[in-house]
Amino acid sequence: MKKYVLMLLAAVFMAGAIPAQATEQSEQRQDARGVRQDTRENSRQTKQDCRNGVFGNADCRQEHRQNKREGRQTARDIKY
Repeated sequence: MKKYVLMLLAAVFMAGAIPAQATEQSEQRQDARGVRQDTRENSRQTKQDCRNGVFGNADCRQEHRQNKREGRQTARDIKY
């Protein structure tokens, strides 16, 4: 009888620990997603501003790509 009670208590304890871990990972994923979305918006705006300026399209493209790369790296740093 004691064996079953201990097993039940262990199962309840383990089940309580798992959602806390999942919640933390979920928050990290959401934060990383927010960073990527913000990066996309900022990068689009930068690209439009660049096109309206003096720079050529190739320069604008490179700047746009670099901004997106940096945003993805920041999101990876948050997530992992």
